[in-house]
Amino acid sequence: MASTKSVHHLMTLADLSVPQIRGLLSHSLHCKQISKPWLEPQSGKKQQLRMPSQSLFNKTVALLFSKRSTRTRLASETSVALLGGRALFLGSEDIQLGVNETPRDTARVIGGMAEGIFARVGDHAEIEELAKYSPVPVLNALSSLWHPTQILADLLTLHENAHLFAIPDLNASAEPDYKNMKSSIKTRTRAKGGLPELRPLTVAYVGDSANVLHDMLVTYPRLGHSMRVASPPKYRAPPEVWKRVEELGCDKDIWWGEDPKEAVKGADVVVTDTWISMGQEAEKAQRLRDFHGYQVTEALCREGGANPDWKFMHCLPRKQDEVDDEVFYGPRSLVFPEADNRKWTTMAVFDMFIGKWFIDPIPEKEKKQEPKK
Repeated sequence: MASTKSVHHLMTLADLSVPQIRGLLSHSLHCKQISKPWLEPQSGKKQQLRMPSQSLFNKTVALLFSKRSTRTRLASETSVALLGGRALFLGSEDIQLGVNETPRDTARVIGGMAEGIFARVGDHAEIEELAKYSPVPVLNALSSLWHPTQILADLLTLHENAHLFAIPDLNASAEPDYKNMKSSIKTRTRAKGGLPELRPLTVAYVGDSANVLHDMLVTYPRLGHSMRVASPPKYRAPPEVWKRVEELGCDKDIWWGEDPKEAVKGADVVVTDTWISMGQEAEKAQRLRDFHGYQVTEALCREGGANPDWKFMHCLPRKQDEVDDEVFYGPRSLVFPEADNRKWTTMAVFDMFIGKWFIDPIPEKEKKQEPKK
């Protein structure tokens, strides 16, 4: 049931401050470290294991999915269980939403029986309306404009693999110019909360301007990273997204062009996403023509001048048109650790938004009070 506290929803990471984003990342790593020993095969030895937060004990999270999902559904159901709660999956064929009931009425009914709503929708306006009328937190599991939980997982993966990104030669004259970054590089140190510190990266995105990229645009520059984006002119970010980018001052650290080779120049990380999202199947032939030459390959990144140690990320599911097997399954790929981390970042979001209604970093003293086995 609804509390007298103010309800916090999560539509996009643009809604959160930099300290809140860092707090979620630190808490995600904490959730991962404290939970994984419980999930491993138990030996005969007695172990002193600390319990994960049980903030969802006897609580229900409604998973309101109007689109298919693998990672998001697995991450949400398994993380709710670890937090002591119950995940209730509500697919488009299970409830009256969009058939005989408005989003306003649905939000009120679900919010009267569940303690949180994790919604994977089509048009972003659908989740905005749910949040407007829900008495409990509504979290965006994916919409046409934003995908915040994916970018949290990407960032956690990058922080955990910070050691893979060599410190560049700060005296070199080659592009990009790292000299201005010298004072802020703290590679191989650990920030408060145990999160490995990540040096400023150049992140290249090659492909369609869709929800994954949009949350990258409003987040990465605020964390000290620069972005280089390549997409055909007609696939640029919509005005409502770019408005948020400019409001947050992120546009100054974003290069946007049409040539994928230009985009990967100096890139530490190369990212792509599907060119044909759910609902765009009728556009497949045209989109494949429009994105010809955008496939991420070793040759593309070598010819474009990516950092020799560049890594690859993709939110999945992947099609070979977007990235070839050599990159996708090769040593540069972080796609499966990235997929695994969807669980831990979702767990942190559920714990803080739904379990505690507290979206700032959890105090260390509270973590230490969690019960032991």
